[in-house]
Amino acid sequence: MEKTTWISLTKGERAGSQTRSGVWFIALGAALWGIDPLFRILLLNYFTSAQIVLIEHLLLLIFAVPVLWFHRAELRGLTPSTVAALLFISWGGSAIATILFTNAFAQGNPNAVLLLQKLQPLFAIIAARLILKETLPGRFLPLLALALAGTYLLTFGWSAPIGHWGDFADTGALLSIGAAALWGGSTVMGRLLVDRMRFETVTALRFTLALPLLIAATWSEGSPWQLPHLSMEWAGVSLSLLLQAFLPGLFSLLLYYRGLSNTKASVATLAELSFPTIGVLLNWLVFHQSMTIAQFIGFVLIWLCLFRLSRQ
Repeated sequence: MEKTTWISLTKGERAGSQTRSGVWFIALGAALWGIDPLFRILLLNYFTSAQIVLIEHLLLLIFAVPVLWFHRAELRGLTPSTVAALLFISWGGSAIATILFTNAFAQGNPNAVLLLQKLQPLFAIIAARLILKETLPGRFLPLLALALAGTYLLTFGWSAPIGHWGDFADTGALLSIGAAALWGGSTVMGRLLVDRMRFETVTALRFTLALPLLIAATWSEGSPWQLPHLSMEWAGVSLSLLLQAFLPGLFSLLLYYRGLSNTKASVATLAELSFPTIGVLLNWLVFHQSMTIAQFIGFVLIWLCLFRLSRQ
């Protein structure tokens, strides 16, 4: 009896350790998304957003094709629900959500768009409860409220974000809500997929399946390709493309899906809030935008939440 109890405790401790490390894998992967502007600012001088994303995904075939070949046995057992989840994260989470969020800024109040996008954790938690039948960890709701408060401070500081409630009713706000729902749903679908296949395979399929939609989106834009003329420009653009594709692109998603393989989707969606904290730090360190006291408090609140989640 004592031996059985000891074995049970050992397995429980191991599972707890894996879950704690999973939170930090997700947080680190999401944090890498925050360095995207370092490369995108240069690239936007030559390409449209759709063209940049298409080139990134073509570069990432260097990773995706060998992985899908070595793990091809996993592809034989794909069920309709697995295919649907893969299409959701590749088409919905990667392509359509980004398009909705970008268009929301063009059509709506930017502050309202940013605030509404913070609904993503709520969508993920609801979807995780309905689809994955997840139970929320202890003291989760207070941590959720604290994390959202920290994100609010990072985005808006002490000021009120909305001049009047009519800002929520325009087209931009609706597009932002759609993007938040797709990103929250992608977290849940990703959690479903890593239970059925290796996280490397999920990452490779996400990049590969997005290509047809990205090619169609780039073609429909009709924008000409403006390639660099000077050799120094070619070097800078090529390096930026490679770094963007393999750091905030490939490496971040490998960390993200590695952590998601043993972390609840409802917890993972809070760990993803490391992204705005890195964005603020980047603006301060690289682009010399001052950090306010409110933003610093928001930064601390989010990382306190991540620490508490990792300890549960």
